[in-house]
Amino acid sequence: MERAVGGGSLQPKTNQTTNTMEKEDLYKLTDEELLVESQKLKKSKLFHATAIGFLAGILIFGVVGWIMSPNKHVGFLIPMLFPVIFIYKLLKKNSINKDVEDVLKERGLR
Repeated sequence: MERAVGGGSLQPKTNQTTNTMEKEDLYKLTDEELLVESQKLKKSKLFHATAIGFLAGILIFGVVGWIMSPNKHVGFLIPMLFPVIFIYKLLKKNSINKDVEDVLKERGLR
């Protein structure tokens, strides 16, 4: 256990850059803690699906607008890279969720 910055309560050791647990740490959790993680997983899946759909809509709207415009400047497509980057990052986080699901299946909690 490590102490949180600012004198907060004790928290499990997590990866500070992504604020997620390592796979080895998932095996150390009790069944109750793992079930709490699975509840977070459900909320996370809903948020990721909504965010990906929203960003895909922005991307499609921008590309269709560029195609229909009489002045096709490539510079207009550069801001459309931001939704692509965010979609990629959200899809990459999905592998972390699979680790939690794997541990849940191994323990027979799901």
